[in-house]
Amino acid sequence: MEQKSNAFLETEPVGTLMRKYAVPCIISLLVAALYNIVDQIFIANAAYLGSYGNAANTVVFPLTVVALALAVMIGDGGCAFVSISLGAGEQDKAHRSVGNAVVLCVAVSIVLTAIYLLFQEPILTMFGGRVNEETFRNAKEYFFWITVGVPFYMFGQAMNPIIRSDGSPKFAMVSTLMGAVVNLILDPVFIYLYHWGMMGAAVATVLGQVVTALLAIGYLCRMKAVRLEKSSFKLSASLMGKFLPLGICSFLSQISLVAAMAAINNMLQKYGALDAVFGQAEYAQIPMAVVGIVMKFFQIVISISVGMAAGCIPIVGYNVGAGRKDRTRSLLTHLLVAEAAVGAVALVIVQVFPRQLIALFGAANESVYYTQFAVKSFRVYLCMMIFACVNKGTFIFMQSLGKAVASTVLSMVREVVFGVGFALLLPIFFGLDGVLYSMPLSDLLTAVVSAIVIIGTYAQLKMPEKTLDKPQSMG
Repeated sequence: MEQKSNAFLETEPVGTLMRKYAVPCIISLLVAALYNIVDQIFIANAAYLGSYGNAANTVVFPLTVVALALAVMIGDGGCAFVSISLGAGEQDKAHRSVGNAVVLCVAVSIVLTAIYLLFQEPILTMFGGRVNEETFRNAKEYFFWITVGVPFYMFGQAMNPIIRSDGSPKFAMVSTLMGAVVNLILDPVFIYLYHWGMMGAAVATVLGQVVTALLAIGYLCRMKAVRLEKSSFKLSASLMGKFLPLGICSFLSQISLVAAMAAINNMLQKYGALDAVFGQAEYAQIPMAVVGIVMKFFQIVISISVGMAAGCIPIVGYNVGAGRKDRTRSLLTHLLVAEAAVGAVALVIVQVFPRQLIALFGAANESVYYTQFAVKSFRVYLCMMIFACVNKGTFIFMQSLGKAVASTVLSMVREVVFGVGFALLLPIFFGLDGVLYSMPLSDLLTAVVSAIVIIGTYAQLKMPEKTLDKPQSMG
């Protein structure tokens, strides 16, 4: 019988494996998040762009998340399926699923690029781009160049988890890091030196994404546990029907975030116009710019949360395939504790240092209303960060167990039922403050649902000790 090439996932201490896989995954996701955040920092501190550029960035951001949602559905689904297949010793399914993921990602990215180019103005309008003319002009400029890079962005993001499933989390991290370094270097050159404005920020981002995509292509040519063949790239509907559902939670968690951001942006535009201060033309873009910044900090924290959980996917998948429920249960316990700890640290930061956070995004160049609204937004919008992190970890762990339905339902409840619902409902009663209240209320109620799922999962993972090997030291 062929030896399992990733057998160490069943034998190494659980704690060691979590560090080995989660840390590179966290760094990869943080770096990916920093693409847009770095753009926004440089844009905000350019006097000729300021809050108008910030607002434009906020308008375009959810449209990049659409591309990310499609990419992670393919990549995370492929990662989970490859890991389970390798754990069960099914090499044929593993290499064919990787090849199908590559072809599918390229095809979907080309279609999305075409849609964005053909319907640019109505799409930007849908996401609140017409808050004022200057914001809309900047949004169109930024969106066009970001759209050009969509195929590279999607390919790099989709291949990242698949590379991790092949046993190379460090390479996945480095490939994303290299792209971010390119973006970080070119942003100030294009924005401050050449004064290319929003185009400069976007072009710097796209060039970084090209680097990441090229490195991913290089890795696919020399994979370790999986050997790609010509037959790997022949599309199979039955195979895609098996791995795509495993990535549907990742897709829904991202795409529903887009729906929430669309609702939030439009509510900010609508109720900001009714506000005594932000109803004035020169301040109209401030609520959208500020909430966009707050959401970027939230994205950083959630990148850590998701990174810890996603880093466990290959480990969980392999041990599920190998029948090691004891190790799977141990992973869940350690993950939940780590998620709560990350949320607690983030909560302290937003409650104690909101002025320092907003100062990074050009507050010195803006009115006092900008800072005041930002401080309030940080403290209210993110006050349930502990629950937010635990919820996200729970969603992804269910996905790694192959429980696509449970994972999908949890994600839909949080992002669509609560996230979009409260974003539309609460502003009716509380105006702009209602937009801020929608986030913590959604996380609090979702935590109740997550607790029920977690208890049920622990019960399912219990096995008689006589059927198990002695658990490994946590190391």
